[in-house]
Amino acid sequence: MYQFYMDGVLLPVTPSSLTIKVANQNKTVTLINEGEINILKLPGLSKISFSALLPNQPYSFAQYDGGYQGAQYFLSKLEALKTGCAPFSFEVIRTNDSGTVLMDSQPMTVSLEEYQLDEDAEEYGTDVMAKIELKQYRPYGTKTITFQKTETAATTATVTEKRDTSTKPKETTYTVVSGDNLWDIARIKLGDGSRSSEIYELNKDTIEAAAKKYGRASSSNGWWIYPGTVLRLPS
Repeated sequence: MYQFYMDGVLLPVTPSSLTIKVANQNKTVTLINEGEINILKLPGLSKISFSALLPNQPYSFAQYDGGYQGAQYFLSKLEALKTGCAPFSFEVIRTNDSGTVLMDSQPMTVSLEEYQLDEDAEEYGTDVMAKIELKQYRPYGTKTITFQKTETAATTATVTEKRDTSTKPKETTYTVVSGDNLWDIARIKLGDGSRSSEIYELNKDTIEAAAKKYGRASSSNGWWIYPGTVLRLPS
């Protein structure tokens, strides 16, 4: 049994196929007397594509977290993800009939690149077929530099990088936003994604309370976190 989640929303009908393409950034060059060589680089951003049926009637095979929702609910969600210009979490949970997890399911932070809606009375009836394309998202930061001219016989320029030399204490809390997961929070705020378990243990009661507020029996040890939750960060 497969379950597709986009920004924490379960798609009602599991897509029949999923394509994940890992982009190539290797570069082939030709050297004199050596011929072609391949310069190996880290992979680019992964691209994800699938088609999802959005029912306008409560089929017995469809699944919903909080009760039946028509196609318009999911179409509105797609539009919000596209116009919101913010990354979000995408996860596929793969289990067999006995409920055993088949593959490790780590949420991926993605952006909604494009989607296409098909309505065909003969093929889909009153339902809508959404063809969705996602792209992996990696957080990034920028540095600010200033250019200073020195007065010498010949005018030269030096580049200095602004550094934070203040003695203010480091952040001790973090407020969850859409698309966050504990691994990325630990990687960005603590410098080590594997410390996500420390964040969960420190905020277990808060995380579990938020999961129950959103209708879940549990957070699955921190898999499910929700925007607005304030987390304490370990030292």
